[in-house]
Amino acid sequence: MSVECYALADEAATLALGAELGHRLAAGGCVYLEGDLGAGKTTLVRGILRGLGHNGAVKSPTYTIVEPYEIRGVHIYHFDLYRLSDPEELELIGVREYFDAGSLCLLEWPERGAGVVPAPDLTITLAVNGHGRKATLEWGSD
Repeated sequence: MSVECYALADEAATLALGAELGHRLAAGGCVYLEGDLGAGKTTLVRGILRGLGHNGAVKSPTYTIVEPYEIRGVHIYHFDLYRLSDPEELELIGVREYFDAGSLCLLEWPERGAGVVPAPDLTITLAVNGHGRKATLEWGSD
């Protein structure tokens, strides 16, 4: 396991880190996005999607639970599990089908899906740091 830390001065820096990660995650995987409300998780996802080539809007799937994208043949699923009251609710939407080989799953509030969602290939923890943010990346796999 390797750990990387980044100081993010502003939204532009968060988007830039996301774009870099988009290039690194093009082969797929499961990414946990952790941090308090307003820490920048959705902004980071926007950067990841732009790094993969997405030019459209990126909205938070707070009420829909998952927002799907397909970019250059890669299936990307942005999950927001904040409003989930029980991890078993994920079974009702067939969540296991989303985690097939080659797809990229980005999960905000992954702890709310404990026992149902797979272990992460990467955990990104965002925290407020002065006027900016701090991002800690813990890689669980290559």
